[in-house]
Amino acid sequence: MTSIDVQELTKEYGTTRAVDRLTFGVAPGRVTGFLGPNGAGKSTTMRLVLGLDRPTSGTATLGGRAYATLDEPLRHVGALLDAQAAHGSRTARDHLRVLAASNRLPERRVDEVLEEAGLASVARRRVRTYSLGMRQRLGIAAALLGDPPVILLDEPSNGLDPEGIIWIRELMRRLAREGRTVLVSSHLMNETASFADQLVVLGRGRLLADMPMREFIHARVDPGVRVRTTDGPALRDLLARNGYDAVERASGGEGAGEDERWIVHHARVEDVGRLVSAAGLPLLELAAEEGTLEQAYLDLTAPEAEFAAQSPTQPQEV
Repeated sequence: MTSIDVQELTKEYGTTRAVDRLTFGVAPGRVTGFLGPNGAGKSTTMRLVLGLDRPTSGTATLGGRAYATLDEPLRHVGALLDAQAAHGSRTARDHLRVLAASNRLPERRVDEVLEEAGLASVARRRVRTYSLGMRQRLGIAAALLGDPPVILLDEPSNGLDPEGIIWIRELMRRLAREGRTVLVSSHLMNETASFADQLVVLGRGRLLADMPMREFIHARVDPGVRVRTTDGPALRDLLARNGYDAVERASGGEGAGEDERWIVHHARVEDVGRLVSAAGLPLLELAAEEGTLEQAYLDLTAPEAEFAAQSPTQPQEV
């Protein structure tokens, strides 16, 4: 099995330190989401892993080897960093044929990955006629060409339509199930939550978190319970007597004004359910109020954002 190992990795551009003593690992058999605000160092780290930049210090290896030492590297690692990388005057098929020949890959792989990426019917069209989503699919096809054990993808959903997003999500999960090492950089929190098992989060070039996604969310966003009832005061009193903090939320649906919705913090559904049932209170809804990846991510990275818009609710300085 091949893993990605980053040890004390540092990259400086003049007086700017883009990556700051970064250490983490990406293991096979799971999809690792690579997150961080703009300017956090994600793209630089990927370039260092792929040998496109040299580190100021530290190492980035694939299965214990630096990318530059790999013979026929497409057999070891596939990457999508820039969907615009393919020459616009070539057809998609010719673009992949050149890559295959340079890595001594059989030409049949070209047709196989074009089929897998949904481009077989347009394989002989010039790349300059492709939409962004089609170019994205071509870049993913190139990453798969050598059937590599390691895959690195930078914003793979960019430009894809809903069908394409479902396709890339299922592809990443399948690659992980096959035992490959999959590292995916994305700014789309909801999408990342749908495929990632592990998270590596950067801020200003430093490691902020490296843990399973569920642990990351639970560590930063308190779970709770959503309750809807027609007797809010009785529910509030019942919960308070049993040590629970409940906050009323606007119902917002049909019948608003006739029922009340409450969020019970630091609680489990089964515990609240037992209390409400024993008290005989009318219950219209009882559900877990799970924290989201977006909430946890923003809570962690807000101080690290290089560019942050002012909230519309904040008073503006004059």
